[in-house]
Amino acid sequence: MTLYDFYGTECVHCHEMTPLVEKLEKEEKVKVERLEVWHNAANAKKLQEFDKGRCGGVPFFYNDKTGKFICGSTTYDKLKEWAKG
Repeated sequence: MTLYDFYGTECVHCHEMTPLVEKLEKEEKVKVERLEVWHNAANAKKLQEFDKGRCGGVPFFYNDKTGKFICGSTTYDKLKEWAKG
């Protein structure tokens, strides 16, 4: 299982989510792969593959085991629920 966090370097909402992602990794003993998409074409292509036009922006969270995703900012509880499947 891979948990993805697609973000943009200058994205305010992405920066707001960073402490929640770090808390999730620490408390739930999971690893979230963070991929910057605004300045990295390969990561942007990967985002498009997972997003399939559903969200169209960042932050975008994707769980490759369950196919569950989150568009935009969210609460810690929702992030934890997403990570656990």
